[in-house]
Amino acid sequence: MTVSDASTRLTFEPPGPGSWEQDPVHFPRPMTRYFQETHPPSFKKGTNDFARFYGLLIDGLQMGYVNGFGYNQVLPAPDAEIPQRFQRAEQVYAQKLWREQLRDWDKNRKPSAIAKHRELQAVDPNALSAVELIAYLRRCRDHHSAMIAQHMGFTAGAVLPTSDFLAHVGDWTGLPPSDLLGLMRGSAEVSSGGSEEMERLKKSFAEDQAARKILESAGDPAEVLASLRALAGETGAAVSGYLDLVGNRLIDGFDIAEPTALELPDALLRAVRIAVSGETQVVPDVDARIAEVRAMVPDAHRGEFDELLGEARLTYRLRDERGVYSDIWAAGIMRRAALAAGRRIAQRGRLANPHLMLDASLDEMCALVAGNGGPSADELASRAAYRAAYTAKDVPASLGPPAPPPPDLAALPPSVGRVMRAMFIGLGHVFGSSQAQNEEKILYGIAASKGIYEGPARRVSGPSEFGQIVKGDVLVTESTTEAFNILLPLLGGIVTDNGGLLSHAAIVAREYGIPGVVGTREATERIANGVLVRVDGDTGEVTVLG
Repeated sequence: MTVSDASTRLTFEPPGPGSWEQDPVHFPRPMTRYFQETHPPSFKKGTNDFARFYGLLIDGLQMGYVNGFGYNQVLPAPDAEIPQRFQRAEQVYAQKLWREQLRDWDKNRKPSAIAKHRELQAVDPNALSAVELIAYLRRCRDHHSAMIAQHMGFTAGAVLPTSDFLAHVGDWTGLPPSDLLGLMRGSAEVSSGGSEEMERLKKSFAEDQAARKILESAGDPAEVLASLRALAGETGAAVSGYLDLVGNRLIDGFDIAEPTALELPDALLRAVRIAVSGETQVVPDVDARIAEVRAMVPDAHRGEFDELLGEARLTYRLRDERGVYSDIWAAGIMRRAALAAGRRIAQRGRLANPHLMLDASLDEMCALVAGNGGPSADELASRAAYRAAYTAKDVPASLGPPAPPPPDLAALPPSVGRVMRAMFIGLGHVFGSSQAQNEEKILYGIAASKGIYEGPARRVSGPSEFGQIVKGDVLVTESTTEAFNILLPLLGGIVTDNGGLLSHAAIVAREYGIPGVVGTREATERIANGVLVRVDGDTGEVTVLG
């Protein structure tokens, strides 16, 4: 379906005054009614929080949904606050304000979020009365909303130190950002699927040969996982601990329409097998590469280089941690609650498929559970069919008048200009795709993760198809989120349509040492499922070999 085709069926009006840009990196498909109502206020609050905290000349961003597609808009800082923002910007680098956020994240926000996730997922929604289930749905929604705001509130803390490093070291050495971001490798454990629970899992299987036999058995994947979880002793406890940590996370995306890890037991089990086997990619020596880049920096700036690199590596993990431990987990818990409600309504004969409940708004879910109204099964099925029919490529990339030009950074006070430059660089590397003209057999994207790999393309249009991935495949998809790291050990390479060097697909590919090319714009249209492709993460080229 093309934009013109979609235009004949849908009307796209700006959701408000001003210029609006579509976000295909995070929202490549239409979103559910639930997400459309839950996301915007929390997104706006979180972005406003970081804008004020770092003295930015924006007041954050806001989201509007048009026919289910997300469009965002940058909000200017109020004129009356500009002097205060200037003063705050003076403190950003002098006081390294991101360290304050990092401490808050490690000591307060992250452990508090995990505790709340565990509290909510300890509830069995199937055992609740109708009144209790309605209250539980609202608790899960409120938690999800808070976690969206938390995720967004740590955006600048995750981006500014890395982007400031790219800006300065790029000026000093002339090296491209793709080379410089390679120096971050190893500083984001979560991006390579790492956790204390995973380390415990590896250790337990290394010491328990009987459990290894069960892990490698050819039984039904869900039953194998259940058998492992039920084991007495350390191995069973380790498996339970890991599955409790990752099982209710969405594997990809941010909407409750996307499956959780436990809903894809085959892919999850295969990824666990690889993780505990100790198989690793051969990756370059990061310390040696850091030394090479440092040697290219003028003597007068090497001390600054060390400091900038240290701060970037210190905070780099926030880029993915803030999602994995916030809304991606909370959304999965909300999905679990909605599906429990769907099963209850299906048992009454009101729905043919419990998954249709995912296309209801929160109030509609509650009405259906209470038995006092709500949309028909046909209406919910129509909404689900609509979401399956369209992608971000089918609709306008922008709405409203052209966006105003960015401020002249040279005209700003140095500290303000430095903060704003770093923010612009960071956002550009999150959303920016390649603009190079693709050829019939060669696509030109952004070299996100070094290395060259040849393998069969696995064209995946959504997380529900991740179960098709086999070890050694090249994933070809629109985009991925940070939670996809659970399944990345299965891949030989990754290619996306959307996103830049700081997109989640790029970050997790670098951490795993898997060749990756992002932002090709057209890979999912030009690469057929199963064809042999070469992914060149050094040049950013993807070649269809046949």
